[in-house]
Amino acid sequence: MSFDNPVEKFALGGGRGVYRGTIHVGLVNNMPDTAMRATELQFARLLKGAAGTLDVRLHLFSLAQIERGELARSRMEGFYADADSLPMAAIDALIVTGAEPRAEDMRQESYWDGLAHLIDWAEIGTISTLFSCLAAHAAVLHLDGIVRRKLPRKLSGVFTAERSGGEPLQTGLETLIHVPHSRRNGVAENELAARGYRILSRLRGGEVDSFARDMPGRSRFLFLQGHPEYGAETLGREYLRDVGRFLRGESGERPAVPENYFDRATEIALTALEAGAGGSALAGYNAIISGALPLQSWHGHTIKFFGNWLATIAAEKMRRLMQSQPPQRRKRHA
Repeated sequence: MSFDNPVEKFALGGGRGVYRGTIHVGLVNNMPDTAMRATELQFARLLKGAAGTLDVRLHLFSLAQIERGELARSRMEGFYADADSLPMAAIDALIVTGAEPRAEDMRQESYWDGLAHLIDWAEIGTISTLFSCLAAHAAVLHLDGIVRRKLPRKLSGVFTAERSGGEPLQTGLETLIHVPHSRRNGVAENELAARGYRILSRLRGGEVDSFARDMPGRSRFLFLQGHPEYGAETLGREYLRDVGRFLRGESGERPAVPENYFDRATEIALTALEAGAGGSALAGYNAIISGALPLQSWHGHTIKFFGNWLATIAAEKMRRLMQSQPPQRRKRHA
């Protein structure tokens, strides 16, 4: 399978398994223009690796209210559909990414109404929907009025999370897993628990990593505050972007080096650069980071988690298919 050009549908897996139909997954990609293509490929490659024997197809969507440059709009044409068309798209499951925040109150974002409408539809229109980072914060705000809180500092790096027990989505995962995080906000566990959300994993120190919402007769909603889909180089690119904003005076906060991410030699070189006269030259940071060797320690855990997610969707789709058949046909397939 080639990733040289974007395609509307990615063919993933394709072997024979218990469920022999196709699982249709929609990706509502709300990332800014500079990260849109990378996000598209990250999820496509992730689902391909997680599909196993399942035939999984990825369909691309975007909220019309997200501001796009001319180049991005041109590249999206013919490959991305408007998220408003999702009810007609026969999607089984959905992944909704975050967007670049511009307002302190997400309800003031230009795309808020479109995203809220999407969340409402996903509750009844999908088997399961996964919300990533800012989209997770937006979903709990819309559904239950849970307001995200600003963290003392940006959480950036690869962190150890402890999973809860007895969760089918975590079958085959070790008790302690690694997860990339890159965010300035978080939601409190006590507020989630008070409204019926289940915590799936916590970072060391108690910060919520992932959680779920199960409502009878509704889509199963999964929420990830981290970014397990990230490629090996993504946190490095984000750090370089944030350094550039600081050096240009667009941000008053010098970004911290992502934790537990770079190799030790790179961390030492970056620390020395910040302390010396070269700390004001972006080219110095670029030279160091371009030669870094970050270890994608979270990749295996992510593949297993998404593989379990796809398997639960396939099982539910098979169950619904069997229920829709006459009793005689059900017996023959049993």
